[in-house]
Amino acid sequence: MRRRLAQGVAIAFLIVSLGAAQGPNNSEATPAPSNSAQNKPKVQKQPGKSQPYQIGTASWYGEYFDGKPTASGEPYDMYDMTAAHLTLPLGSYVKVTNLRNGRAVVVRVNDRGPIIPGRIIDLSYGAAAALGYDKRGLQRVRLDVVRPTHQKPAYQTVAYNRPIVEIP
Repeated sequence: MRRRLAQGVAIAFLIVSLGAAQGPNNSEATPAPSNSAQNKPKVQKQPGKSQPYQIGTASWYGEYFDGKPTASGEPYDMYDMTAAHLTLPLGSYVKVTNLRNGRAVVVRVNDRGPIIPGRIIDLSYGAAAALGYDKRGLQRVRLDVVRPTHQKPAYQTVAYNRPIVEIP
């Protein structure tokens, strides 16, 4: 009886682990089937909370584009907290929240994209890593436009492979 139970648990564990073993999937991967509802911003009414700008699928782009010019003219740095968005003005800031684990980062829009239908934003590798989905490739996220303030920031976002620079 114990042996059959152990075999059953082992088989169940194997099936679950196979489903979780998905490799990286960046913005050049084949798009998942999409319906027209994914392309429209989805808004959830939450009393007392601000409305999201968009909710949908995010992807990331990395090493292949590193150093190449973005739509803003600056070279792409895969470790910066930047993003590509089709309609937001270049230079605007967006808070991106991973709806799977609750992590959030603020990124600056400096490029256009994503070019694959059904995706709402293409993040830099550094932003995807900070959100915890760099190994997954795709993640459902919430976007909130952040209005810039003229106050000194209370904290600094630090990329993984960059030295810390003190802000005067």
